[in-house]
Amino acid sequence: MHNEGAAHGGSRELKIARIRATPVNIPLEAPLWWTGGIYPGTSKAIVEVETDEGLVGLGEAPSADVCEMIAAMGEVLAGRDPLDIGACERVCVPPWQIVQNTDDARVVKAFGAIEIALWDLRGKAWGQPLSTLLGGKVRNSVAFSEYFGFREGREMTPQAVVDYCLAMREEHGSTIFEGKLIRGDPLLEVETVRRLREALGPSAEIRLDSNMQWSLTAARRVLRMLADYDVTNYEDPVATFEEMAALRRHSDIPFSTHVPDIRRAVALGVPDFIVTNFAVLGGIGRAIRFIGACEAMGVGFWCYSGDAGVCTAAYLHVSAAMPWITEASQSLFRWQIGDVIEGGPFRQVDNVVSVPQGPGLGVVLDRAALKTWHRHYVDNGPLDHFRDPAFPGRHRRIPLR
Repeated sequence: MHNEGAAHGGSRELKIARIRATPVNIPLEAPLWWTGGIYPGTSKAIVEVETDEGLVGLGEAPSADVCEMIAAMGEVLAGRDPLDIGACERVCVPPWQIVQNTDDARVVKAFGAIEIALWDLRGKAWGQPLSTLLGGKVRNSVAFSEYFGFREGREMTPQAVVDYCLAMREEHGSTIFEGKLIRGDPLLEVETVRRLREALGPSAEIRLDSNMQWSLTAARRVLRMLADYDVTNYEDPVATFEEMAALRRHSDIPFSTHVPDIRRAVALGVPDFIVTNFAVLGGIGRAIRFIGACEAMGVGFWCYSGDAGVCTAAYLHVSAAMPWITEASQSLFRWQIGDVIEGGPFRQVDNVVSVPQGPGLGVVLDRAALKTWHRHYVDNGPLDHFRDPAFPGRHRRIPLR
């Protein structure tokens, strides 16, 4: 694959011939409880940008609802130079200062997925890994956490969660653990963390994610009870940055969020870290600028979880090239039962995953797997994150079909 990419010199004039977006499901081996209900896995759109010479760049959208928009963008991008990423963005995305006024995040996500593929194409055309295009690696491997939580048919008690984490440490050398202990019971969460700390010892890293589960009053209580167990980060313990700022007066546990709002984070002094998906930010180029803004303002950054191998490869290259990303990113790798890349899903050993070596993203699309998981999507529709077995007639959000 490296030789194939290297054969395309940087002086060649490439043109976009077509863009394909394939919706896929990536199920988990067992559904995970979260604030919205039960999380059985995720639905993505895998993007292929093909040039007139047959070179293909891979991208990935964080949801499958953008496929029609990606197809529409493909029509306007046909015949354009895929290496001129800025020009491609200008014909697809409104002026950035009014993007939020469009009230449609699909525009950013759709182009963000295409933009990842354009970077992959650039690396293949020039025979260079993405990390090299971004300035070179400052690390050869990237840290990712193990994940834990209450899973249907698996770990549904505090001790079962502890036993699972101990098994991950024994089998894979894992010492960084993040999880959702979301069943609406503060004492259940605290008891599970207490047992985790006692079993894993003082050197293990334990991070929590509430998905905005708690009210401010409940969060004060939970964090007060967790103070003795050295929780190294708590993601979205409450619903807003303003509540997080109030909570900070009662706890020195660092906070993170999936809401990528640097201005409010700096103004309010919380959260300490932002955790998000590159396509949500508009692509790799905008992610680089976003991470640079985080560095300038002292806000930490790490990468999202639950993606297929294409987006994960982008996380690996960017994290390898960005000194500011020092904390472990999230990972559901161990639980994903499928992927769309050859050799996927990625799996961490001793907390880290090596950065792919080939040109561009350094991953190869597994067409048989793509067909399998696309068929799963066609047969079952997008995976529903908002089903609660306790309320079978109620939808917390109507699933798209």
